[in-house]
Amino acid sequence: MEKKKGLVLVYTGEGKGKTTAALGLALRAIGHGAKVFMVQFKKGDPSYGEIQAIRKYLPTFSVFQAGKNRMCEGKLKEDDVTVTLDGFTVAREALISGKYDLCIFDEINVVMDYGLLPVTAVLKMLEERPPHVDIVITGRNAPPEILEQADMVSEVREIKHHFKSGIKARVGMEF
Repeated sequence: MEKKKGLVLVYTGEGKGKTTAALGLALRAIGHGAKVFMVQFKKGDPSYGEIQAIRKYLPTFSVFQAGKNRMCEGKLKEDDVTVTLDGFTVAREALISGKYDLCIFDEINVVMDYGLLPVTAVLKMLEERPPHVDIVITGRNAPPEILEQADMVSEVREIKHHFKSGIKARVGMEF
C-alpha cells in the first residue's frame, strides 16, 4: 500500500466504539492491500469475535493480546506492569520493523492512564516509527501529550448505553 506520510489517529472518550472504529479502519486498509498489526492491551481472551475473525479470515492482519483478562460489563480488570510492558515490547518491535502499514494499539491510553506504561515511552515509540506507518491509538483518557502528537483525534461520547437499562454484554456486540 503506497503512502507518503504515516498518520497518528486517536480514538478516545467514554463512549462505546473506539476499538470498533479501529477495526473498521483496519478492514478498509486490508481491502487496499495493507498489512496490519494490532496489540490489544488489557484484553487477553482469544474468544473475542474480532480475534476469531482475524485469525480465520484475515491473513495480513496480525494480533497480539497483552492482557490477562477480558473487559467485563464495560470495566477493565487489572493487569500488572509486566503484562503491559511485554505487550509494549511486542508493539514497538512490530512498529519499528516497518513491515506493517497500519499498527493499532488498542486500549494503550488506558494502560498509560493507569500508570502501567509511561507516556514518554509511547511518545518515543511514535518518534521512532518508519515514516510510512499509520498508527491508531485507542482507549479512554488519552493523555494530552498523545493528543498533541496526533494528526486526528475523535472523541467517542456516550449518549445512551444499553448496559444502563440492564442489558448484559452480548456475544458479537461487546466481544
